[in-house]
Amino acid sequence: MSLPSGVDLTKPKFDQSTYVNRAKHFFLLTNPLNLLASEKDLDDAKRVISEYKAGKTEIEGCKSVDDLWRAKYLYDSAFHPDTGEKMIMVGRMSAQVPMNTAITGAMLTFYKSTPAVIFWQWLNQSFNALVNFTNRSGSSPIDTNQLLTSYVMATGGALTTALSLNRLTKKMNPLVGRLVPVVAVAAANCINIPMMRIQELKNGISLVDDQYRSLNIASKTAAYQGISAVIVSRILMAMPGMVITPVVVQQLANKGVFQKYPKANAPVQMALVGFILIFATPLGCAFFSQMASIKVDDLEPDVKAVVKKQKPDLEVAWYNKGL
Repeated sequence: MSLPSGVDLTKPKFDQSTYVNRAKHFFLLTNPLNLLASEKDLDDAKRVISEYKAGKTEIEGCKSVDDLWRAKYLYDSAFHPDTGEKMIMVGRMSAQVPMNTAITGAMLTFYKSTPAVIFWQWLNQSFNALVNFTNRSGSSPIDTNQLLTSYVMATGGALTTALSLNRLTKKMNPLVGRLVPVVAVAAANCINIPMMRIQELKNGISLVDDQYRSLNIASKTAAYQGISAVIVSRILMAMPGMVITPVVVQQLANKGVFQKYPKANAPVQMALVGFILIFATPLGCAFFSQMASIKVDDLEPDVKAVVKKQKPDLEVAWYNKGL
């Protein structure tokens, strides 16, 4: 059976100009079930996409447009949109829910003990550093020293924030202490993401036109805007699980649930975090489109001049802000 021609696989299935459609897009992209795909499944998805883009309409294993979109989202969940390289499994956005469920649940459960705070904040920042590196925009190289600097600064920032706030909140309402991890995570994101993507801030993010054709120039202004958006979306993504869960758990603790069932503490927190993250992850990603736009007039003067020379009528340029 022949596939119809003209399906634009360079863009998401849903129009990204509305929040609802971006949410639909990210629900498919961050689906944890994508992690269950075998290497053969991923390679088959890549083959289907490549063959269709090359003009073929009769493709083995792809009989309908729905099959084509399934292949695209499986491909997009595992391969970097700029480099085409297969991403490390735990660094993929589809790994966010299971990984963050375990790490966030543990941080919220063991937030009082200093050794536990140190261990879980360290593990969280190790995971975040890997995610930030894996989902950086473009193929910007980052050297080992920069990686280590970013990692140490983010981990140090998270630990300093968490341990300092733990000391300050010891005599406050127990709920206040339970909210310390979310403040530490927010602070660390403000350090980790820019540091891990420092090369983009120094050299800029590659720009494309409205047909996603390269303009052969990079913009630092776009990099600042894109990375700022990623920081905001990551914090918003983490907040529901790290705020709602402590409130619910504190209510249960006040009612004596955990005195009666002491072993239920950690499982309850992880179950709550996991349920919330299933929705918070795609909804947080959807606050900003992955392919972000910037007015040509807002670019740096030298970049604007190059773009205007290539495309005199182009008013808006685009770039992959990363996730």
